[in-house]
Amino acid sequence: MIKTIAVIEGDDAAPEAVRPTIDLLKSLNIGLEFVYPIVGEEAEKQTGSVFPDVAKRMIDNADTTFFGSTSGKSGGALRYLRWGKQTYANVRPCLHLPGCASPLRDPDGIDFVIVRENLEDLYVGCEGPLGDLAPLGLVGRTIGRPVHELGDGRYAIKVITREATERVVRFAFGLARKRRNQVTCATKHNMLRGSDGFFLEVAREVSSEFPDVAFDAFIVDDFACRMIREPKRFDVVVMPNLYGDLLSDAAGGLLGSLGLAASGCFGDDYAYFEPAHGTAPDIAGRNIINPTAALLSAVMMLDHLGFAREAVRIRDALFRVYADARDRGTGALTPDQGGVATTTEFCAAVAAAL
Repeated sequence: MIKTIAVIEGDDAAPEAVRPTIDLLKSLNIGLEFVYPIVGEEAEKQTGSVFPDVAKRMIDNADTTFFGSTSGKSGGALRYLRWGKQTYANVRPCLHLPGCASPLRDPDGIDFVIVRENLEDLYVGCEGPLGDLAPLGLVGRTIGRPVHELGDGRYAIKVITREATERVVRFAFGLARKRRNQVTCATKHNMLRGSDGFFLEVAREVSSEFPDVAFDAFIVDDFACRMIREPKRFDVVVMPNLYGDLLSDAAGGLLGSLGLAASGCFGDDYAYFEPAHGTAPDIAGRNIINPTAALLSAVMMLDHLGFAREAVRIRDALFRVYADARDRGTGALTPDQGGVATTTEFCAAVAAAL
């Protein structure tokens, strides 16, 4: 069956990683069809809207979306993919490729996944002046007086719901069953008892539904230390939105670069895939962005679409390119990995390894 992928190349240097990745997918000849919704500034010029209805329909009609990264007006499409499509589980693998320039002395064997709740927490976007809270008379537990009396400042509301927590934790346990049967929960439950404490409480309740999967929990700052000191002990780690956002990027640093960090966002009815390197405006136009994150995100996408064999082929080809660089020199790698290859040259090496 033909599978349709909506491609949004993104901003700054992101298209330079997306285009050769799509070229590689096309070369597989497995029945993939690519459509290109026009969003952002170009869409605004043509239609007056940064996210016109025709782009929305193309995404709705596609089997999935591959998104480059946004730093501007294409963010309207990303908000739709995330909140409009209710893609509540952000899956961020941390997998060491032997040959990567990791800052760790012994990174071999690192293979864990952060599952980040993707829709709520502080990311509900409810903020404002402290004075707005005066009618509520909210008293801070630690300060012992109404928070609006603290002075001229701002607030942000953190939201943790049972429904959202249950579904992302169940997703994490389902993923663990496909891996090594271990789930870790990381929250700041010692201080944020009513919100993070509730997330942990619900996670423990859900864990009883999966007696075959081991479950443990850490205070998130303790987990951050353990992630650096003993990353090989973890399998699947589930956490609220903000911590997942921060620590999944830190996990990319364990590998050696955000250019290695893949990402997929999953809902009950839709999923989209996006490398986590950002738009890298400082290197835009230089053809040196590391496309590994884009390629690994494409691997996740192929697996989601049912092309497991092809997903394994691309992943193994990436492993070979990095292993060859380790054994023979880093010339085939991009500058962030100590090499001198362009993005195009790196992708050509992956294609040759296929």
